[in-house]
Amino acid sequence: MDFVEHLKSNLDIVKVIGEYVRLKRAGAAGRYVGLCPFHQEKTPSFSVNQTRQFYKCFGCGAAGDVLKFVMEIDGLTFPETLKLLAERNGIPMPKRSEYSDPESKLRGAILEMHEIAAGVYQENLRAAQGAEARAYLAKRAVSAEMTEKFALGFSEFSGQSLYRRLAQERFAPEYLDASGLVRKREDGSYYDYFRGRLMFPIHNESGKVIAFGGRAMRDADQPKYLNSPETPVYRKSSVLFNLHRARNAMRTAGRVVLVEGYMDVIGVFSAGVKEVVASCGTSLTGAQVRVMHRHADNAVINFDPDRAGGDAAEKAIKLFVDEGMHIRILALDGGLDPDEYVKQNGADAYRAKLDSAGTYFHWLADRARARFDMRSSDGRMEAFRKLLLPAVQQIPDRLERAAVASDLAGYLGVEPGLILDQLKKAAAERRVPTARAPQGPAVPAIERMLLSALIASEEARAEMLPQIPESATAEFVTREIFDALRNMNGGPAGFGALEGRLNPAARDLLHQIVAADEIVDESQARERAKACLRRLAENEVRGRVDDLQMRINAALREDRFEEAREMTREISALKEELVRMRQAAKGARGA
Repeated sequence: MDFVEHLKSNLDIVKVIGEYVRLKRAGAAGRYVGLCPFHQEKTPSFSVNQTRQFYKCFGCGAAGDVLKFVMEIDGLTFPETLKLLAERNGIPMPKRSEYSDPESKLRGAILEMHEIAAGVYQENLRAAQGAEARAYLAKRAVSAEMTEKFALGFSEFSGQSLYRRLAQERFAPEYLDASGLVRKREDGSYYDYFRGRLMFPIHNESGKVIAFGGRAMRDADQPKYLNSPETPVYRKSSVLFNLHRARNAMRTAGRVVLVEGYMDVIGVFSAGVKEVVASCGTSLTGAQVRVMHRHADNAVINFDPDRAGGDAAEKAIKLFVDEGMHIRILALDGGLDPDEYVKQNGADAYRAKLDSAGTYFHWLADRARARFDMRSSDGRMEAFRKLLLPAVQQIPDRLERAAVASDLAGYLGVEPGLILDQLKKAAAERRVPTARAPQGPAVPAIERMLLSALIASEEARAEMLPQIPESATAEFVTREIFDALRNMNGGPAGFGALEGRLNPAARDLLHQIVAADEIVDESQARERAKACLRRLAENEVRGRVDDLQMRINAALREDRFEEAREMTREISALKEELVRMRQAAKGARGA
């Protein structure tokens, strides 16, 4: 067994995918379902088959084995995926060129440089040059525990300490250029990208440092917050600060708390709310919302109370609603941001506020009252149409939608009938016929059962496959899969090995078969395959009987009576053969 197969045989796909997607068991056949992480959906169409060790989304078509999943979800190359899963599971990985490539080496070097950078920045914070940053943290009441927990650091002002350290490690110039950690001058010399800043390491979901956020310590240094540029390991639109620490807490609490900044995350985290995350210096994106939805169905938005924070929260609401998540808005008293509120009022007060956060509808209504002329009926209706209608019409349940609309009508002082008319009008405008996605051919039960048995057992495959002539499967919908099994010459027929030999159409049929709830145990596969072969043989005999009967009818119409009598005798013999087949099958089942 080569290393790839050895690694896969030691992994449980449900456990691996379960780190990224909340999975629920569906039936008793080793199948689990959840929301697809590769496209936006509100109803789970993502299926993971534990017995066959593969996944399939029946919404977007994404499918594959555990290696392909990690490659896609983490944006890794194949060698990087092998390395990541081997390290996570304590499996030694052979040092062979086939398990490396230029892209993997570049990304690996960048990750290594970021780990070194995190260490350098932490050393700087503890040293004399970090006094100003330490004073700032003390002023913000960031404890030593939180400083250590979040691996905070300091990039010293000269802009040379990190480059010197990386130069000592002899990283190639092309790796330095791609890292985002240093910059090159026109004369070819390098300097540190971050200088004189309090440093916040940004991790990917696996806990690897992939970027940094830096807060200036002096007013003259602008911008106030500087973030790493995008690199081969960092795409800011899909990364959330603190996700690697928060995801387990998000699942336990059933919610995510979204704040705006790094300091807000640390402040809320220190209050005992571990399920807190923030975007990394950018506006919230749909990709980030989908990441959150993989771990929780509920979200509490706790942005800064200023105008910019309100506008950002309004945009975030739409993204969460589109994703089908339940949203609440936490508006803190006194114009305080989350970190300030925790410091001034204590952890208990913040958690109480969090648990009593209101619905986003009334928060939007309050913004509408402040933005529109509520003294006139036209102004009130305009407020509802512009700000509230898009959110209300996203509520899937018709009765809940009507109840919320009625409540908001009273809150805004609008006639409820007018609100309901607006909802009906909006619903009618949205009803655009959608083309159904083309469906592939259904796999007949006999083909599905036989293939499932042959895939399940190498013993059954070795014994039964030679007994199935190519002519018997020539008219099968799944003929290409049978041909691929024959061409594997008795080797392992795992999902990945078989899938790789098929064209896209046949691959979809394989997914359809393996995703079925009827999982064949290896101990039962041989008998199941035998039963299928008997059924195929019976079907062949029945086909010959039907063909002869048609020929008899034609012969009788043309007065060819002797020929008809001969064919009738053939039918009788075939029917006797069918009886013997059934008796043999009954005996086999009894045995």
